[in-house]
Amino acid sequence: MIALRKFKDSAMKNLHSVVGILNILIVFLIFLFIFTNSMDFFKEYPIHKFFFGSEWISLSDKYGLLPLLVGSFWVTFIALLISIPMGIITAIYISEYANKKNRNFLKIIIEVMSALPSVVLGFIGLYVLAEPIKNIFNLNTGLNALTGGIMLSFMAIPTIVTLADDALKSLDNSYREASLALGANKLETIVKILLPAAFPGIFAGIMLGFGRIIGETMAVLMITGNAPILATSPLSSVRTLTATIASEMGEVVQGSTHYHSLFAIGLVLFIISFITNTLADKYIRKSRKLMGK
Repeated sequence: MIALRKFKDSAMKNLHSVVGILNILIVFLIFLFIFTNSMDFFKEYPIHKFFFGSEWISLSDKYGLLPLLVGSFWVTFIALLISIPMGIITAIYISEYANKKNRNFLKIIIEVMSALPSVVLGFIGLYVLAEPIKNIFNLNTGLNALTGGIMLSFMAIPTIVTLADDALKSLDNSYREASLALGANKLETIVKILLPAAFPGIFAGIMLGFGRIIGETMAVLMITGNAPILATSPLSSVRTLTATIASEMGEVVQGSTHYHSLFAIGLVLFIISFITNTLADKYIRKSRKLMGK
């Protein structure tokens, strides 16, 4: 019996190792494929023109990344500006104020939000939000970075709420008891004690929410106007990095400079995602270490 248990433990350990190695190999091969095609692009197109070019016009062989980066920046900035405070405040309420019934209800709502397909959010933005934004700001169109940012914030909120709530819940009660015993009220305890102590977990949630926003494709393709211009405000129509790949890859000539330019965008997105997930993983580990887990 003991020998059988040891065999099962050893088999599971080996299986986990094989699956882990396989995942690493797949990610490496994806990176290699993107990197190889990107290098083919930089052989044909100057790297400084790509990173500092102010125009993306594929028909004129102009592949400047700046308009796409600016578009992604505006959408991401608006989304984080909304999702960070809403996510943290919601997590504080769930963790520190809500009774069991309200907590369970809110968690169900959060789970439903996280399961919403991006195309549904795109339709909501297109047919519900775009027209009011157009009328409020007296614009020619409501399809802009502001509309995209508002809708994408709903994608980041569930991630931020979940990790922030976990971080606050994992704190030992001694944090709360010591603060209250010294005369601080509940709000002061939350702001000055609990939030700083839970910061690594909260920051990890923000970074993962950022990753969800920057990697989104369908919703931004539908509601941001899809215009590759250097937008000076969030009220301008924009095109993001992901939307460019999605909208142009289906019609591009395979092996052309335009084809390889899309892989160069993919390489930029890969690097951003890698940095984001690395930072999130670092702070998740730090949070667990602080909590003694």
